[in-house]
Amino acid sequence: MPPEIQPPPLIPHVEFKATLLLVLTLALIAGFITYVMYARGAFEKTQRLVLVAEDSEGAKVGMDLTFSGFPIGRVQRIELAEDGKARILVDVPEKAARWLRISTVFTMERGIVGDTRIRAFTGVLDDPPLPDGAIRPVLRGDASAEIPRLIATMRTLLENLERMTGADSSLSNSLANVKTVTERMKSRYGALAAMLGSEANAQKVIGSIDRANALLASVSGLSLKVDNLLSKTDARVFGSAGVMDETQKAMAQLNAVLGDARESLKKADAVLAEAQAIGANTRTATADLAALRAEVEASLRKVAHLVEEVNRKWPFARDTKLKLP
Repeated sequence: MPPEIQPPPLIPHVEFKATLLLVLTLALIAGFITYVMYARGAFEKTQRLVLVAEDSEGAKVGMDLTFSGFPIGRVQRIELAEDGKARILVDVPEKAARWLRISTVFTMERGIVGDTRIRAFTGVLDDPPLPDGAIRPVLRGDASAEIPRLIATMRTLLENLERMTGADSSLSNSLANVKTVTERMKSRYGALAAMLGSEANAQKVIGSIDRANALLASVSGLSLKVDNLLSKTDARVFGSAGVMDETQKAMAQLNAVLGDARESLKKADAVLAEAQAIGANTRTATADLAALRAEVEASLRKVAHLVEEVNRKWPFARDTKLKLP
């Protein structure tokens, strides 16, 4: 016969211990909740900020207001205003409110991936602080709203690209023209034929250049002949035994003869004066005048001879034009 199973001994004061355990559990739960509320800023002094948006799409209670990537406030309530706009009520701790100024700009950004974010941008931290209960507009930036416009732009771009690469497009015609020019450049006359349109035109231009070179060569030869003729003429006229040298000598002799004639005329004037003053001695004056006349005629013959000599050496009366060959 099996032995009887004895019941376990009773724990003394079990009710008290159970009650104590329950109280400790509730205290721990309350302490945890209190700590969490403290950590979340439930007991911290805050100021109210009201953000006004066109709509509240993407916004939700409990989302953070960030500044430079750090949360400085929390959305507590979202309500509809009388004018049909959304009012987003944000509580900002007083220690974090120093980052908000009257010039602060608030944005609500909604990306293609991820949640909506409310951000604050303060450019000048020296501006007056934002007062409690301030109402500020919020700017929306929805990246997904740009997708339809981006798709339309891409469609237009693809249509333009297809139109550009078509068989009858301007680009195709330009490429065909380029191909034609390159084929012409491969010909005998190269780039000249490509610019002028055909080899015949290029050949005409080259022939014109050759004729111009021949003409320049003939002109150069003629210029050389003219230079030789001018050098010979210069030596003949202005050389050491040339016409100009002989003419200068003749002119010197002419000046001497003219000087003698001038002296003779002075003597004649003196004699005439004496003839007019002294009327009695007429025969003597007449003899002096005859001698003076003979002297003047001799001087004039010398002058005539010298003029004939000059005409012989420098043909003034003849045609002196030089005829070039």
